[in-house]
Amino acid sequence: MRLVSHPVLCNYYVTYRCNASCSFCDIWERPSPYVTLENARQNLRDLKKLGVRVIDFTGGEPLLHRQLPDLLREAKQLGFITTVTTNALLYPKQAETLRGLVDMLHFSLDSPIAEEHDRSRGVRCFDKVIESIAIARNLGERPDILFTVFDHNVQQIRQLHEEICLPNDLVLILNPVFDYNSVETGDRFSEDALRQMSWWGKQKNVYLNDAFVQLRRDGGNHVGNPVCRAGSTTIVISPENKLVLPCYHLGLKDFAIDGQLYELYRSDDVQKLVALEGRLPGCEGCAINCYMQPSFAVEVNKYWWKALPSTLKYNWIKGTWKQLV
Repeated sequence: MRLVSHPVLCNYYVTYRCNASCSFCDIWERPSPYVTLENARQNLRDLKKLGVRVIDFTGGEPLLHRQLPDLLREAKQLGFITTVTTNALLYPKQAETLRGLVDMLHFSLDSPIAEEHDRSRGVRCFDKVIESIAIARNLGERPDILFTVFDHNVQQIRQLHEEICLPNDLVLILNPVFDYNSVETGDRFSEDALRQMSWWGKQKNVYLNDAFVQLRRDGGNHVGNPVCRAGSTTIVISPENKLVLPCYHLGLKDFAIDGQLYELYRSDDVQKLVALEGRLPGCEGCAINCYMQPSFAVEVNKYWWKALPSTLKYNWIKGTWKQLV
């Protein structure tokens, strides 16, 4: 049973540029402009008309966009819930200008061991994450730690939780890694790793959407009976001010927005692609978290029930439930 028929999330790529070179991501390899404030203003108004509730200003590294505070301010004024994920290299310099503008601020941290984290990111940034935590807390912000989980580092969850998250009263978000396009993570989760993630997801100040675990047990999305609702739940806007379909990672087609996002999204050409969500050849086996998360939220099925406890838990901790009712 479908509960919500309109898009709820916008993944707004403010730039593909990045000051890190993570091994499990290829976005940083792409040339990219920066979105303009003028385009964003019109797009945000249209996103509001389309029913979107959450804007994820993403990249690349979103803090490379010098007008990010202005973009966030525009979104907040329209009543959106805002989220930003950063490697924290630039956060210490920009923290004051971002203060109060990000509802869900995530600092990426791939290991509690500095050398391991820096190696995975291709740049020294562990110390910047630790510095950023202190700065954010002093400013009254409530950042989260986003931990990309592989089969080989699942045992580090405890150290990260006990040494970094609990002492600073931070939520630890467990983000199971995924393959896409030509990016191969080299890992497949063992049943033991999946069980460990599920157990940790029930602990204090830890968030794991347990539907992610169930989806991996089920072999990901299947085109014959898709769980993915990326096209109808999530609007993807590129730095070139284009609407990308069916999602960023598959990216089969893009449409120039030209100040007409509302009309464009509702057009026959776009809706024909939306109707193919989860059914395209590239969708088989997909388990991309940023599109599965909203997919689980709009249709009552086993994944909806699996996702519900963690969704309620996180929104209660962060206080964002007040903006969703």
